[in-house]
Amino acid sequence: MGCCPSLPHALRAGAYDRALAALYALDGRANSLTRARDRALGVTEAFTRAFGPELEPGAALFSGPGRTEIGGNHTDHQHGHVLCASVDLDMLACAAPNGRDSIRIHSEGYPPLEVDLEQLEPRPEEVNTSAALVRGVAARIRALGYALAGFDAAVTSQVLSGSGLSSSAAYEVLVGNILNHFCGGGRLSPMDIAQIGQYAENVYFGKPCGLMDQMGSAVGGAVAIDFANPAAPAVRRVGYDFSRSGHALCIVDTGSCHADLTDDYADITREMGAVAAHFGKRVLREVPEADFRAARPELRRACGERAVLRAMHFYDDDRRAAQEADALEQGDFARFLALVNASGLSSSLYLQNTWSVAAPTQQAIPLALAVGRELLEGTGAIRVHGGGFAGTIQAFVPHGKLSAFQGGMEALLGPGRCHVLRIRPQGGCVVTA
Repeated sequence: MGCCPSLPHALRAGAYDRALAALYALDGRANSLTRARDRALGVTEAFTRAFGPELEPGAALFSGPGRTEIGGNHTDHQHGHVLCASVDLDMLACAAPNGRDSIRIHSEGYPPLEVDLEQLEPRPEEVNTSAALVRGVAARIRALGYALAGFDAAVTSQVLSGSGLSSSAAYEVLVGNILNHFCGGGRLSPMDIAQIGQYAENVYFGKPCGLMDQMGSAVGGAVAIDFANPAAPAVRRVGYDFSRSGHALCIVDTGSCHADLTDDYADITREMGAVAAHFGKRVLREVPEADFRAARPELRRACGERAVLRAMHFYDDDRRAAQEADALEQGDFARFLALVNASGLSSSLYLQNTWSVAAPTQQAIPLALAVGRELLEGTGAIRVHGGGFAGTIQAFVPHGKLSAFQGGMEALLGPGRCHVLRIRPQGGCVVTA
């Protein structure tokens, strides 16, 4: 039997049109649904090309979306608040059990990988690779008491590498959902899958990330998260329909390089941690804001002035992230935009993550922000997106200014640099269950 022959047939017959339309927040135009259906068919065909028709049936389609950080820039690692959302760019996989003790994945544009399920210890040579993420997700699911079984998967991705949309989290959530479907009976919750992904990224991939990326990808829609207890964060889905806001969400790729920025990212965590340690605490969330502000004269000598500024950003942006969620739920989009702009200003002036001191002539993000503000002419909102120092910016652009904004950004940075996204209502999932 082939790769679940009924799956391509059902896709062509439109059996999953409703699921695809909901997944990608499609606008109802026939051609957009056709493109989504054709992409789904394409990944099933990639599966049969990679693994052949002799494999066991039972294939299904799985999706792991990218995520956008909306509020709370560098607040999660200090156990603060964030506001994030899944977007309509995703990783899509056709996967099926293979009857082996291994996971085999063919990702479009990348070499095939295979992970032996009998050898799930971290491997130093796999740091910063997709194999590390697969091995880490599998290891964590086994440690939670689930019996693992091998699968084959073909994967295609729209999540732009280096876009700040967290392709690694999308991949972890994708693999987590496949294993949950084939081995976990669907018993793992979106939060479980997010925490499994974070474990894989921290322990196997070698990146000390917080949980925001994985939660944004796993849960779906706009999500407000309070990391006061990072082992069990408080998660609240924000009931706001962004399609009615009169604004488009744009992610602009500045084309600046992420290479050699590990120290810049680590310095933020280290400096905020140093301020917390001054009070005998591990993270800033544990330090009362009034105590911090009263101690600023002493802190600037003990920890350095940049550390004080970064701590000021934490307290302000931690508060703003919660206020942004509240503004959306109250339908006050103007208030939301004002808070987004204030967050962007704080990231630039206090957090200082729009350019790297190691490469001071590379100022792509500040330049894009400056030109973006000119194009917005006092409307909408604009800010650095994600970790910062290089990469992307985010803008909420009034529909009437979208053409001019996109044209201006691409005139500055190059064609295809300004991406118009939609907030996706569903997180990582089985598409064709």
